[in-house]
Amino acid sequence: MLKLDEVSKVYKVGTFGGRALRAVQDVSFDVQDGEVVSLIGESGSGKSTIGKMILRLISTSSGVISFDGVDVSSLRGGARKEYYRKVQGVFQDPFSSFNPIFKADRVFRIVGQQFFPETAARKWDEKVESSLHAVGLNPEHVLDKFPHQLSGGQLQRFLIARALLLDIRFLVADEIISMLDASTRIDVLNLLADLKARGLSVLFITHDLSLGYYISERAVILYQGSVVEMGSTERIYDNPLHPYTRMLMASVPRLDKKWEQVESELRTRRNELSTGCVYYSRCGMAGKDGGCRTEKPALIEVESDHFVACGCCDQECP
Repeated sequence: MLKLDEVSKVYKVGTFGGRALRAVQDVSFDVQDGEVVSLIGESGSGKSTIGKMILRLISTSSGVISFDGVDVSSLRGGARKEYYRKVQGVFQDPFSSFNPIFKADRVFRIVGQQFFPETAARKWDEKVESSLHAVGLNPEHVLDKFPHQLSGGQLQRFLIARALLLDIRFLVADEIISMLDASTRIDVLNLLADLKARGLSVLFITHDLSLGYYISERAVILYQGSVVEMGSTERIYDNPLHPYTRMLMASVPRLDKKWEQVESELRTRRNELSTGCVYYSRCGMAGKDGGCRTEKPALIEVESDHFVACGCCDQECP
């Protein structure tokens, strides 16, 4: 369905754009029909940049993003509008997605005006109510309300309902539960799982390993804009091979002991070298293989549906 092939994004920064900031570097992965893929990494790793490029909110610097075999950057006019019938996004802060001076259900009227102008008003109202019921909202309780009168969880469901009105096939879910309380989080996750069972594909962007494990069949681990490990969620979580993935696993808070400073177990930071492994400066095993300082490791399939970009992954952590 959706495929990224060697996609990169470079921003011009500094005085007069004299420096280049590479936010995403040669990222390749795909999402199949009815599949949930988690894109996992710390803040600043390029996760949201990838989501925005898929949604065409920003352009790619190189590489190709294709949907059903069509390069999305080539879409214009009606073709681009048709793309948004199939691909939509929901973002981290639901409050920023609504204009506070308009009632929240205005997002439904906009969808109706832009995509279904010939639909009768009564039939459209029925369609809206049906989409709200699908995400667990009672139309009587949420319609005709301003954003501040609704909770974050209700607003997130509003946005998912908006996407369902278009009968979408692919959803970019960018940290959609990070601002929600624990009880609401599980409801939204279960909603995504239910939509997946109906055939919806989801790119679930998160920094939370436990959430990625809970919801996805496959995972892509991103560090400084590069994929360092990807494959079956079960294989990656049961047998993390890249040192960054291992560090993420070790950093998950536990209830049975105090949090330990994982970074103290790693080597002192070295100077970043863009030509080498993106994780070189933090890797506790880098000294065992001098090649990774100057050469970027390629993604290699170490077992069925499990890829890792590390020349030292077969060694034990120090």
